[in-house]
Amino acid sequence: MDATYNLNGGFKPTMKRFADLAGPDYFPTPAWATHALMENEKFVGEIWESACGDGAMSRVLESRGNPVRSSDLFDRGFGTAGIDFNTATTPADNIVTNPPYNSAESFVRSGVKLARNKFALLLRLAFLEGANRANTIFAECPPARVWVFSERITFYPAGAVQAGSGTTAYAWFVWDKGAPAQTELKWFRPGYKAQFSKVV
Repeated sequence: MDATYNLNGGFKPTMKRFADLAGPDYFPTPAWATHALMENEKFVGEIWESACGDGAMSRVLESRGNPVRSSDLFDRGFGTAGIDFNTATTPADNIVTNPPYNSAESFVRSGVKLARNKFALLLRLAFLEGANRANTIFAECPPARVWVFSERITFYPAGAVQAGSGTTAYAWFVWDKGAPAQTELKWFRPGYKAQFSKVV
């Protein structure tokens, strides 16, 4: 039995990425997916990348001009290791990250509490589903905007040859302390993948 197959009542959508249950398996975020967010959302002040892995997302954030603080629960050679975002108490102006599958809901709770301005999580679009989330997260603290990718993101283990296309739809969920308490559904224009795949 694959222990990562059923998590929080949802089934694993693809074999290309699985839950990071013990730490050694992680899937860096393609640079173009982070660039798409930064092209459409303005972040004022520091950005905390709280699940930085090998720094793939942090390097993109840094290239955009914001000061970036990087940390991870595990030591993957980048940022400050040993920081558990789910129990952290240090606030930040903004938080942008791609959480482990099995920690998405707890990351939302921590991020909403710790971010002064904006908090953005890269999640499966299917995160919108579920009675439990409807009655808790989305009822109590709905995101201001959900940015849906028109192109599929494929996640690979670090160092793997990248080929093919993903089978799972993803979106950036953005909580904005300065926005009305309602959710706006938006779509990224096609073309970010080609535009930014060969840059940081």
